[in-house]
Amino acid sequence: MTRRPSGKTSEKNTPPQYPEGWRTGPAWREMDGRAARRRRILGGAGAVLVLAMGAVVVVDPGGVRSRIPGGWGKKKDTTAAASATLDHPFAGSPAEEYADGAAGIVPPEAAAVGESSKEQVASALKLTKDFLVAANLDPATLRGERPAAALELIEPGQEKLIARVKAGLDKPGKENDPLTLFSRFDPNEVRIVGGTVKTRGRMTFAERKAGVVAVHADYTFVYPLTKKDKGSRQVARTIVRRIMDTEVFDPARFKVVPGKLSVRHHVVDVGNTTCDADDGFIHPAFPKVKRHHGKQDETDRSGPAVDPYDRDRDLSERDGTRHEECGTVTRT
Repeated sequence: MTRRPSGKTSEKNTPPQYPEGWRTGPAWREMDGRAARRRRILGGAGAVLVLAMGAVVVVDPGGVRSRIPGGWGKKKDTTAAASATLDHPFAGSPAEEYADGAAGIVPPEAAAVGESSKEQVASALKLTKDFLVAANLDPATLRGERPAAALELIEPGQEKLIARVKAGLDKPGKENDPLTLFSRFDPNEVRIVGGTVKTRGRMTFAERKAGVVAVHADYTFVYPLTKKDKGSRQVARTIVRRIMDTEVFDPARFKVVPGKLSVRHHVVDVGNTTCDADDGFIHPAFPKVKRHHGKQDETDRSGPAVDPYDRDRDLSERDGTRHEECGTVTRT
């Protein structure tokens, strides 16, 4: 459903269509949040699952760039190898240096840009952070419950996106996988160790049209997990990187609900999960344990070996990775 805005700020309008060049790639052919789907699976010694909803867009805020809390440099991690334990679940991992939970999602300082005020920018940044927290850190979401807080933040006008997300939550599968937006684990299988998730990333903003603030977020979440059984001592880590572009429209100019955001593009890269599960949950592999009821996992892993902590890795469709590809991760 496409609605054209008029140039009058006194009338409420629907989201504008942007010029080609920012809407890069097939994901931007539909402006209701529906994107060209691609599912890339990389698994192995710890599997990596990549679910992409569209092509990666590098936001160029026209000179208004964020500070980068938590770092975004190209320096490679040189953390010494060590075994994760219940007391030290991030031992031997670059995540030891990451911030704890929501503290690792630090939006840049808001500033007026174009015709958008500082307050509008601040609101867009906060809404994006709130969504990331609700979708990736909320204990209820992680336990596989319905991510009500995250769903509540999505602009109601994104009807197709909302319908697809709800369908994935009700009946998950390859076509409608809730993992594209939410980090979810099977509570009958695993639990978070210590309740702490490590987080690192960055956020930038821009004005893409008068009254429309666009936010680009790229964050990595590291989840320490153990089996549900209280006697379990093994620890596995799953690394989830999410790239997301959101937009917040000025309700004085557009027909939108105040306090909501539009999800225009999202890509998720999941490191350490089984390749062949489509039940809407992340299933981490534990060390020295054969999967599939004691049988050797013979899944074809012809895909590349990747480092899930490498935040310079390009997740766009241009990387040439085949759909439904299963490979290995170099570390967890």
